[in-house]
Amino acid sequence: MRNTDEQFMRKALSLAKKGLSWTRPNPLVGAVIAKEGKIIGQGYHTKFGFPHAEIEAFRNIHGLGHSTEGATLYVTLEPCCHVGKTPPCVQAIIQAGIKKVVCSHLDPNPLVAGKGRDTLQRHGIEVEVSVLEQESKQLNEGFVTFHTLKRPFVAVKFAASLDGKIATSSGDSQWITSKKARTFARTLRAQYDAILVGNNTVLKDNPHLGCRNSKVNDPLRIILDSTLSLPIESQVFRDTNVLVVATAKAGKEKIQKFKDRDIQVVCFASKTISIQEVLTELSKRNIQSIFVEGGSQVIGSFFDVGLVDKVYAFHAPLIIGGQGALDAVGGEGASIMKRAFALHRISHKHFNNDYLTVGYTDRSIF
Repeated sequence: MRNTDEQFMRKALSLAKKGLSWTRPNPLVGAVIAKEGKIIGQGYHTKFGFPHAEIEAFRNIHGLGHSTEGATLYVTLEPCCHVGKTPPCVQAIIQAGIKKVVCSHLDPNPLVAGKGRDTLQRHGIEVEVSVLEQESKQLNEGFVTFHTLKRPFVAVKFAASLDGKIATSSGDSQWITSKKARTFARTLRAQYDAILVGNNTVLKDNPHLGCRNSKVNDPLRIILDSTLSLPIESQVFRDTNVLVVATAKAGKEKIQKFKDRDIQVVCFASKTISIQEVLTELSKRNIQSIFVEGGSQVIGSFFDVGLVDKVYAFHAPLIIGGQGALDAVGGEGASIMKRAFALHRISHKHFNNDYLTVGYTDRSIF
């Protein structure tokens, strides 16, 4: 029976992935209804404000004559029991005559957090939890971290030579990795609520920082610019889906210039940008995950305060060398080896001769 449960749950997980980028701030959720060993209905959460996965599964019952009475519902997250943009799913499950609910894990959102399970059990529905729990949590790593640690999930990405350089001593950095690797790196952006870079990255590269894919939602672009030195004509300011973080060193005239373009500016009272303050502000805005793309000092500042959950490290078969060449990770760094960030749950991917290492840090809850 356990193997059957996992088989149906894997199907639910594959369905959940179809909602990528459109469900934010809701999690990705998939659902399968099975009866007598066969799938009779399936669905996934397609978009924020739209019906949840369970409701979609009930709407998509396959064939004539199928009844959900006595069936088993497989869902990648505990069914909700509160009224939000849509009615609570537990009521629909009860009314459908479902006999058993199998879910990957309980919802860490305090509005649910076991209440959905308890409601179902009070109505005589058997509930089993923890089937493919780790896979499901990793699918919603931002959502789970945000509601568990009360801060955004932080992923860092860099592309470096084998000796860890992201630019030569003259500042040349285009391109270290192949086009195939860079294209894949761009697709990663859709998995996160926001992309974060420093002002030097914008000044030097004038990046677009979008997914360039109409099938996914572009994340919020966050720029750390303590003095608001960036030209308003930069590509990142092509629309208002951007947030600039500044400090007291930014004058009122500069702040007003950005506001006149309806570009959001957060100005901290301090003279330097604190990563902890940035994450606190993003939490208030319900930003559950951020993808830090650079530069070296910005990436290093996240490591220095111990706030990195995941790393995407692209390496090309190049040796750049030079003491003045820019390292992938700046900042103060680890003073002793015991303080270095160790990665686990590691996976690898090849792009021609380029190599990607992905792993969760030992500071992550995964």
